[in-house]
Amino acid sequence: MIIDISQEVFSCNVFPGDPQPERTVLMKVSDGDICNLSEFKMCAHNGTHIDAPFHFIDGGKRVDEIPLESFVGSCYVARHEGDVSGSDAGDILRKARLCEAAERILIAGKATVTADAAKVFAAAGIKLIGNESQTVGPEDAPKEVHLILLGAEVVLLEGTVLDGVEEGKYFLSAAPLNLGGSDGSPCRAYLINGQNSR
Repeated sequence: MIIDISQEVFSCNVFPGDPQPERTVLMKVSDGDICNLSEFKMCAHNGTHIDAPFHFIDGGKRVDEIPLESFVGSCYVARHEGDVSGSDAGDILRKARLCEAAERILIAGKATVTADAAKVFAAAGIKLIGNESQTVGPEDAPKEVHLILLGAEVVLLEGTVLDGVEEGKYFLSAAPLNLGGSDGSPCRAYLINGQNSR
């Protein structure tokens, strides 16, 4: 079973201060045009998106420099509410390792990754961490958590939709658009639960 964990782009949540995506219709068959044609304008970090290290680190890898293996493969979905402490991060990693899915971690719920948790995840050498908020760290002070994770080349998958997704192992596909030189990119993220083994 395929579980879509992406927001619809034009009605998506945006980080405070970021622009809302916009769609402009350029051509319409109903107006006599040869085809329907749309143009869109959006921030690279709207809706369900990934952060590349370059988002916070000058000289960090851009979207097109990150191997696709970071975004595609086995992952572990953990449920958590509130701040994710260093101890919580350790517990999540232990569960993920038992399922052989510790390279990619998604945290469902209204969870905020703290600096202590970020250090635990970074030290574990994971490839990706994601959550449901538009930012992995605290919304009012996201820089420290981003620097810890992106500095360890842990890519971030933010703005996922994990309502009703149970804890356990899944196959994740969250490949970004190949935006050369970009600090982030929207993506169509989904889970396949045929590998779910709790």
